[in-house]
Amino acid sequence: MAIDEAISSAHREGAVPPTVRFYGWNPASLSIGYFQQAEKEADFQALRENGLGFVRRATGGRAVLHDQELTYSIVVSEHYPGIPANVAEAYRFLSRGLMIGFRGLGLQATMTGGADEADNSQQDNSESLAARKSLTAACFDAPSKYELVVDGRKIAGSAQMRGNGVILQHGSILLELDDEKLFSVLRFANPDVKQRMRNLFNRKAAAINDCLRTRQMPLVSMQRLERVFRDSFAEGLGVELADGELTAGEREQAYRLAREKYGADSWNFRR
Repeated sequence: MAIDEAISSAHREGAVPPTVRFYGWNPASLSIGYFQQAEKEADFQALRENGLGFVRRATGGRAVLHDQELTYSIVVSEHYPGIPANVAEAYRFLSRGLMIGFRGLGLQATMTGGADEADNSQQDNSESLAARKSLTAACFDAPSKYELVVDGRKIAGSAQMRGNGVILQHGSILLELDDEKLFSVLRFANPDVKQRMRNLFNRKAAAINDCLRTRQMPLVSMQRLERVFRDSFAEGLGVELADGELTAGEREQAYRLAREKYGADSWNFRR
């Protein structure tokens, strides 16, 4: 999270070009959205028992367990050629690489709210309306506009923020989904609510290899996943990606942010 913010700051200052980054998490970690309350959402004893990390994102959204996934981030100026001024349309534009990547893996992903989306509005409608009053804190339980679904199930979760003319969009591309581990580290009113929300979650969320298994297709490795999405983001953005490294300034700021912000209780427990 500190590196994403450091890249955003450096790009704002004109020190680095627009950046697409892929990364993983060590240890696997639970992140919560900026507007969530840590002590209400996360079971910290369970996090410790599972050896998991914890951090609050600067972006909104709900909790995500970053485990067997490829995480991406895009940092680009709001005024970059082709970036729509409208926030939702910019989200759609920046997410095209995701859809291209999933389709490259043989999964017919569609973008919610898009022209090619299948009309699934009547599926589970009565249950969803009731459940939305007590939705789990977990991301992936329901897609919002311009998110990616396969077979009606959300397969990628993303969030976006803007500041001083720069867009940061980052998100999770799930290779595998361990719902048992996820639900063990989230708080619920009681065990019955937890089980109901877990059942609903499993009908609304999907991971790449789960979808491939149901189709009896070869599974994907993390290395292949990164290659596919590197190419698909380049295609979706209409650019050629060049390999790069963090500058000394980005590293210095990332270490400072990790120490003073993202690793500090004053940030993670602020709400």
